[in-house]
Amino acid sequence: MRFKFIIISFFLITFQAKSQTDYDIKILGVAQDGGVPHLGCSKTCCSTSSVTRYVSSIMVSNQKSKASYIFDASPDLAKQLSFMKDKISENLKGIFLTHAHIGHYSGLMYFGRESFNSKNIPVYAMPRMKKFLETNGPWDQLVSLNNIKINSIINESEITVEKDLVVKPIEVPHRDEYSETVGYIIKGPNRSAIYIPDIDKWYKWDKSIVDLISSVDYAFIDATFYDEKEINYRDISEIPHPFVIESMKLFEGVSKEEKSKIYFIHLNHTNPLLDSNSSEYKDLISRGYNVAQEGLVLKL
Repeated sequence: MRFKFIIISFFLITFQAKSQTDYDIKILGVAQDGGVPHLGCSKTCCSTSSVTRYVSSIMVSNQKSKASYIFDASPDLAKQLSFMKDKISENLKGIFLTHAHIGHYSGLMYFGRESFNSKNIPVYAMPRMKKFLETNGPWDQLVSLNNIKINSIINESEITVEKDLVVKPIEVPHRDEYSETVGYIIKGPNRSAIYIPDIDKWYKWDKSIVDLISSVDYAFIDATFYDEKEINYRDISEIPHPFVIESMKLFEGVSKEEKSKIYFIHLNHTNPLLDSNSSEYKDLISRGYNVAQEGLVLKL
């Protein structure tokens, strides 16, 4: 009986420790680069939508110190960070960029002298991404005026940003016209996550997304398009992304527990998963997956 009590006490202490973590992940945006409503869109998904969806981005915060780190500087950044009010300089400790497509770095413009006029906000970027910002206007002005300070990161090399917070970039195949494309593995004191808003097809990657999901607690992954009908059967090589139906097929054999880790993010304005009343949304949820929702907070 004493042995059973010790075992139960151990699990209770472990559970409480995980529940009491100071770190969390907050979803700041879920849409593809163009947001919702989408410029030039007269479809029902834009004309009847009463909800604005911000472009994909997540934030990791230390609730004790208020230190915060965002992953992707979206064009909606000013609105996404409005809750920080006048504490941005004090609390925003870093910006991790995935790549040089407009939805993922253009929010840096708000740190310039025309707007916030920040002082040395740390920006973490891969070598080509770093060079792109340093050698192209108006981004180079952010560097020369010390609005941002770019820290070069290396593929699969861990960055210890705080004692209990480690970030690792992981390169993925994508349209790399101006920079590399990375996802991030984020390790907190008790839980971990992956953030991969953009990738071509899973089979083009030299890593197993199934294995990667099994190694973390949360997986925020590319769900740009639900299926080929959504893009009018265009040549997918022009806009390569794993269709959601392809991802669900790939994950078909994994357990419900593994599926529950998955949060589909980076949804195009035409994606039916943005509508919680759609049959596609209801089917996906019934299979045990999640669709990322703005404002959702998860313990790390």
